[in-house]
Amino acid sequence: MSKAISVERPRVLVADPIADEGIAMLRDFATVDQQRGLSESQLTAIIGGYDAVVVRSETRITAGIIEAGARLHVIARAGVGVDNIDVEAASRKGVVVVNSPTGNIVAAAEHTIALLLALARHIPAASAALRAGRWERTQHVGTEIRGKTLGIVGLGKLGARVAGVARAFGMNVIAWSPNLTPEKCREVGVEYATKEELFRDADIITIHLQLSDRSRGTVRTKEFGLMKPTAYIVNTARGPIIEEEALIAALNERRIAGAGLDVFDVEPLPLDHPFRRMDNVVITPHLGYVSQQNYQRYFPDIVENIRAFVEGKPVRVIK
Repeated sequence: MSKAISVERPRVLVADPIADEGIAMLRDFATVDQQRGLSESQLTAIIGGYDAVVVRSETRITAGIIEAGARLHVIARAGVGVDNIDVEAASRKGVVVVNSPTGNIVAAAEHTIALLLALARHIPAASAALRAGRWERTQHVGTEIRGKTLGIVGLGKLGARVAGVARAFGMNVIAWSPNLTPEKCREVGVEYATKEELFRDADIITIHLQLSDRSRGTVRTKEFGLMKPTAYIVNTARGPIIEEEALIAALNERRIAGAGLDVFDVEPLPLDHPFRRMDNVVITPHLGYVSQQNYQRYFPDIVENIRAFVEGKPVRVIK
């Protein structure tokens, strides 16, 4: 573990958009520079002058950047997932990586439910038709989600929050993840299922795993082959958890009814990507963790951790 920052006022680089309230909190004890949209080479060139760096999901902190951080002590992720940070490289150099493990739970859970409802009730298609001058009622008849089975892949804090909302809608909820136990499911109030059972029985599947080498490609052609032709899949976690080519094939061949996607293999989503042309896909630009309220939740977590490290106090490392 690295020692506390020895300067009186550490220099903090904010490399992604952070609301003014968060900047003000940092400036209480640090000198703060805001430089957004930096390339890897640009960030590598300047990182040596900073004691801490704050990012969201746009900026990648690679091993090369970490190595160039001669005085870098803290990398703070304003959010949950840290897959845009080379945590192993940071650990080798004694750089602490901290995050905000609960900051986006409410926003991401509500966005998941919003995508779920948009799919079930055909809201985007009906809205587009009406804007185009067509009054199409029978063409966009949706389905009620009450009594349907929701399959949750990944029953952490976010998955549990989605489960609670789904139960309030009258849905049956089942869950699976690699390390999930029936006991944990009972605590949350959902039913445990094997991976095969979940993909076979669920009417709607939502993804809430963190991205790792183990979770990458969790949903492939095999899983889509198990799903009902009337089933939907929603992903507000990370794009690579679902094998994109397999999803495109399943959607094109109507082996599943549709998908609600907030995350993608490549972001921003390329202009020529097939998802942009599919009528059975609802897409949003990685908005799941974004809300006016959750920005305020991030700040206390990351600022408290940076301040604690400056003062040589314990920090809450990534969760």
